Parts: sequence; structure tokens; C-alpha cells
Amino acid sequence: MKLQIIVLAAGQGTRMKSCYPKVLHKLAGKALLHHVVDTAKTLKPDSIYVVYGHGGDLIVQENFPDDVCLVEQKAQLGTGHAVSQVLPKLDDEAIVLVLYGDVPLVRTDTLADLVRNSESGLSLLTVHLDNPKGYGRIIRDEHGSVVRIVEEKDASDKERLVSEVNTGILALNAKHLKSFLSQVKNENAQGEYYLTDIIEMAASHSVDIFTSHPDSEQEVAGVNDRVQLAELEGYYQIEQAVQLMQNGVTIKDPTRFDIRGNVTAGRDIDIDINVVLEGSVTLGDDITIGPGCIIKDTSIANGARIHAYSVIEGAIIGEKSEIGPYARLRPGANLDESSKIGNFVEIKNSEIGKRSKVNHLSYIGDTSMGAGVNIGAGTITANYDGANKHRTEIEDESSIGSNSVLVAPVKVESGATLGAGTILRKDAIAGELTMIPTKQVTIKGWKRPVKKS
Repeated sequence: MKLQIIVLAAGQGTRMKSCYPKVLHKLAGKALLHHVVDTAKTLKPDSIYVVYGHGGDLIVQENFPDDVCLVEQKAQLGTGHAVSQVLPKLDDEAIVLVLYGDVPLVRTDTLADLVRNSESGLSLLTVHLDNPKGYGRIIRDEHGSVVRIVEEKDASDKERLVSEVNTGILALNAKHLKSFLSQVKNENAQGEYYLTDIIEMAASHSVDIFTSHPDSEQEVAGVNDRVQLAELEGYYQIEQAVQLMQNGVTIKDPTRFDIRGNVTAGRDIDIDINVVLEGSVTLGDDITIGPGCIIKDTSIANGARIHAYSVIEGAIIGEKSEIGPYARLRPGANLDESSKIGNFVEIKNSEIGKRSKVNHLSYIGDTSMGAGVNIGAGTITANYDGANKHRTEIEDESSIGSNSVLVAPVKVESGATLGAGTILRKDAIAGELTMIPTKQVTIKGWKRPVKKS
């Protein structure tokens, strides 16, 4: 079976009160439209078409996969008109699945069931709502068969009492879709070509109409304004948190925890409040993450401890390492096991060896650090000469005194010690003490300044 998917994303979204197309607003750090396209790709379709209109330049600039084709709807004349822009590209024998770029949380399993049902007819995704106001109603005959969909603005008082509503998501054979759309008229309150009109045509041509339902109404909820966007964000985050907790992760307060990407997690992980996980994050077993941490595109191995308010991006953290509080690990920070990065320390593009410690108020950039190294408070590796970056090498068991500056390119050989306040411009010799000799002076009779009255 050939599957072709159409994603409708041409609406202006005026209720968002925004300069940006509605479908580019973000849920969990990703544009609504990208949520839909990513889900569509899990069905392994032969093609995906995104129909865009308002804000077209911004949508065209989005980073879509190569197998996603953008189709412009120059005039927004309704959903039927939007789908018709793709008709010349459709294979007559294909199943066509229609999705919406502002319905971000529909699940793969739900869509797979819908597609399977459409092999012998037309398949609709419907949902029962306590308050169906604003939605098109599913109208059935006395036998329970779907005969048409009526939009609320065109519905009678009796029809508006129907609680089963149209989600807009449907699947059917392309040949039927082409035939029915060619007959759709715009004789309605909106003066638009409704895709939903093909339902009545299918019924009149004795095409079997099947309905299926999502697990929750949020799964098929659309985003029309920022309030609805926030509601879906909250629902999505709770769902992600529940899944992690069911797999062995403790989350102190799921309402104060955000996932904005993909998280792979082991067991016995303890996550405090206001933690944000972004991008691709891998967590091993027996990890604790303190409050207020932001972790992005990072792998954290078993037994690591991430203390409060640490910001970590693009890092690899080894087993039983300890980070923070208030530490910052930038891309390329690679920590071996049992290393320690303390408070107000920044690490960038550097390898930190086993059992090495950078405990306080330091910057380590473009550095290769061996095992068992101790870095004193206030130490920096001066890696930038104003034009180019240079590396610092600190070998095993070295000790760097507080407030030292290592001016790259420079090497501290194995077992060397730097005295406090050393400005190192040449290599430090293995096993020896290197320092800048200074003489302490006491100035007798000196008076501390006093404030003038």
C-alpha cells in the first residue's frame, strides 16, 4: 500500500496575535508543524506534502527533511481548496492521510489504525466532547452510519447538540479524494471549500465510512491561541513525566519539570523541581539532578550528581562525577569518572581526567587534563590570543595553585606543581614546583584612607 500524507499548514492564526505563522509557535521547544511532520514520518509514508500560505517565507526557511515537499496555497479558500493544491502529485492508488499543522500531539498508533481502516473505505478520526462548541458535528443516520459533517456555523439547533465532532484528520483512497473534491462547492456561511463536504459525497456513493477515536481529546486538540498552546504544553509535559516515573525515575513535582527533546533514562534517577531537559539527553542509573538545572544534548553516566542550578550543554559526564552547584559545562566538556566540577566553574571543549577536581571559581577552556589533577580556586586557562584558540595540556597528578593563569599553548607535565598566582607561559617541568617569586613587603606607618566629612 502506498501512503501519501498531506499536512495543512496555511492558516494565519490571527488569534495568536503574532507576526509568525501559528504552526511555527513552539510546544516543548519544537514548532507545532515539526511535531506533526515528525509523527507523519514514523508512518514511513512514500511522500509528505506541507501546504503553506500565511508566513510562507518563514515556513520555507524551516529545516524540513529532504523528503518533505512544500506546496503553496496562494489564496486561503478553505481546507478543501488547500488539499486540492496537492492533487496533481497524488498517485490514484495511494491512501491519502490528511493532518493539520496545528494539531501537534496526535499519536502514531492512532494514525496507523486510521490508515488501516481506510484501505476499504474512508476513515475519520472523531472525538466526543462535553463542550463541542466551534467544531464540525458528525451526523449519523438511524443505523449509526456517518452521512455527513456539518460545520457549526451551518448547523441547525438540533445538530449543534451532537457531541461527536470532527477532528479534521481523515484517510481515503486518492482516486476517491480527487473525484469528491472536484465536486465540492463553497455554498456555505464562510464561502469556503470544506474538505468535510466529501463525507456526504462518500456516503451517497456507498463508500464505507469508518470512525476511530483517540485515547484523549488532547491528542487531537488544535492550537488557536496562546492559552490553548499553554494548556497543551502542560498536558504534554505531564505525559512525559509520567512515562519517566513509570520507568523508574523520581520527579519531585511533575508540574515543574520540562522535556524539550528526547530523553533516555535509566532507573533510580532523582530529579528535583524546575529541571529542563533539552535536545537529546541520556541519563544512566542512580543519578541525582538538583533544582533549577538545565541540561541539553548531554550524556550522564551512572552515579553522577548534578547539584543545583547547573547549566550543561553538549557534555559527556562520566560515572560518579559531581557537578555544581552553579557550574556551567559548555559543548565539548568531557568528564571522566569520579571527576568534580564545583561552584561557579566553567568548562568548555576540554577533557577532565579521572578523579580530577576543578572546585571553585575557575575557567577551563580548550584543555586536555589528565587523572588526579587538582585545580586551585580562581585558575583559568587563557586559550584565546585575540585571533586564535590554543590548547593547554595538564598531565596526571599535577597541582595548580589558586589564582593561576595558564597562557596557552602550554603544558604542565606529570606531577608538576604551580604555586599560587603563577602566570605560566612556558611548560612546567614534571615533578617540580613552578612559581613566580615575589617578595612580601610591609610598609610601616601606612594609614588607611578615611572618608572625608
